[in-house]
Amino acid sequence: MAAAERAAAAGTIRYWAAAKAAAGTAEEPYRGATLADALAEARARHDAEFARVLGRCSFLVDGTPVGTREHASVPLPDGGTVEVLPPFAGGSA
Repeated sequence: MAAAERAAAAGTIRYWAAAKAAAGTAEEPYRGATLADALAEARARHDAEFARVLGRCSFLVDGTPVGTREHASVPLPDGGTVEVLPPFAGGSA
């Protein structure tokens, strides 16, 4: 079924580290058929800094890495969770 034909799902977006700071919240609801839909909705709620941070993030949908897949091709489940993971620095010197 094409994304345009899919019914919009509702679930939760969870933000971590810099994404959480840019969003000003740890989580918020999503509504959309695809990851692209949910991220567009989130960008519309937040400022340009949030969009900049989001552009550097990795995403998990219900624990499965999105990787390099087009966000418009990643369907969202009803009641699912999208994890937004900015690049992490760390390790020992």
